[in-house]
Amino acid sequence: MEGLWAGLKEKDPEFAELFDRFAGEDVKAQSKLDEKTRYMAVLAALLGCQGKKCFKAVLREALEGAVTPVEAKEVLYQAAAYLGIGRVYPFFEAANEVMEEKGIALPLPGQSTTTAENRRDAGNQAQVDIFGDGMKEFWKSGPEESRHINLWLAANCFGDYYTRTGLDHRQREMITFCFLAAQGGCEPQLTSHAAGNMGIGNDKDFLIQVISQCVPYIGYPRSLNALRCVNEAAGK
Repeated sequence: MEGLWAGLKEKDPEFAELFDRFAGEDVKAQSKLDEKTRYMAVLAALLGCQGKKCFKAVLREALEGAVTPVEAKEVLYQAAAYLGIGRVYPFFEAANEVMEEKGIALPLPGQSTTTAENRRDAGNQAQVDIFGDGMKEFWKSGPEESRHINLWLAANCFGDYYTRTGLDHRQREMITFCFLAAQGGCEPQLTSHAAGNMGIGNDKDFLIQVISQCVPYIGYPRSLNALRCVNEAAGK
């Protein structure tokens, strides 16, 4: 992230050196993740913690071959369901600026696979695929006054986003885990999605690797909190 640290290296050289050594050497050397997964995890975490400038710097690196433009945009699109458009909108501007700098033609090819008519059922099937049969027709459950939110979870959160091409369910659950870990205050959901990750093949060791790569960007408290949620989901 040379461009990001240029000002720090001039005015805060000691900090730039120690942070580069930690994030660029210690943390990367520990990684057992492939580069695509590592970059997507960090991008999702930076969305979660609102690190716009760092997001742009990491995205520039990621687009050099590790992550495709479609994959990067899918991380961004899905963030809206977990962070809200109020926090995600500035990142659209950041991502588009980086992609235009790199000569990437926008808009990218569409990735939607659902319609207004089938999004609810397709989303509910995605919930079942990830979390098990207990989620079948979950959109019908809950008190009448709040049941519409469970419907929206099926139709919007899962039907509009998880059914898109560009990323598979394992990748989508991984970035969701990172969104939740980085924003904090979502421990019940974080534990649930840790379990969802493990249920589709992103095991405990994998999630610990993901958390480890996010430590420099979200800090120790939220990283340790995410680790606690993973251990809880794993039954320890």
